Amino acid sequence: MYYIYHIPDKKIGVTCDLYNRVTLQQGYSEDEYEVLDSSEDIEYISAKELYLQREYGYRVDLIPYKDLKSKPEQIKFNKMNVNVTEQTTTFPVPVRKLKGRLMDNMGMKWTTSHGSFEITLSTIEWIMSNVHMSQFSQDRCYVYNKAFAESVKTNKIHNDNIFELIRDWAKERGIYDKGDDRTQYVKLMEEAGELAQSLLKNDEPEIKDAIGDMVVVLTNLAHMRGFDIEDCIHSAYDVISKRTGKMQNGTFVKDTL
Repeated sequence: MYYIYHIPDKKIGVTCDLYNRVTLQQGYSEDEYEVLDSSEDIEYISAKELYLQREYGYRVDLIPYKDLKSKPEQIKFNKMNVNVTEQTTTFPVPVRKLKGRLMDNMGMKWTTSHGSFEITLSTIEWIMSNVHMSQFSQDRCYVYNKAFAESVKTNKIHNDNIFELIRDWAKERGIYDKGDDRTQYVKLMEEAGELAQSLLKNDEPEIKDAIGDMVVVLTNLAHMRGFDIEDCIHSAYDVISKRTGKMQNGTFVKDTL
């Protein structure tokens, strides 16, 4: 299904995935845009998009949507266009500028035949360690999709297993059956106090242990409230990835409307 969406005073566009295209990529929630029309007929939807762009007074696309769909997949997000082929994902910037551009596009997602990718802190680290400069232009660089997919898969399995092991450990010890969320909160405050003491002493091993203990408690607390900590983390990241602000006195202060 193709959807014509309208962001008031901004633009009219077409997408097959409103959430990824409008919310994740462009940062607009459901109450900030409207769907003007929808159809499974790409010819109809392409013509209607151009008609509505003229009627609303927006810039009219030079290339109809139906023609864009026949070209190699290109994802627009912020100011970076990523070109995706069967083998590679190519970034239109030199290697020396790539990390900054990736940081500007945190949360961007795209799909290849090998799987789906997202720009996160961990994937940025992998990209920067495995990027290749294009042999045709020093202003372009690329990664191999299959290697990227294997890295994402390995990292996901590792992270998922860690939290699953914590939950299995807690189940075996009756923490979920005999404990409650209030006692877990008290435990969390105890671990936070230990972290504070470790920071004051600059005791690196104890700092590491305290942080790990807090993650364990948070995993259990989330489970007791009917959540998976993985979902809590992703939910928080979806919010902070769109947040802007600046550092003040060692603390990040978010912009206010």
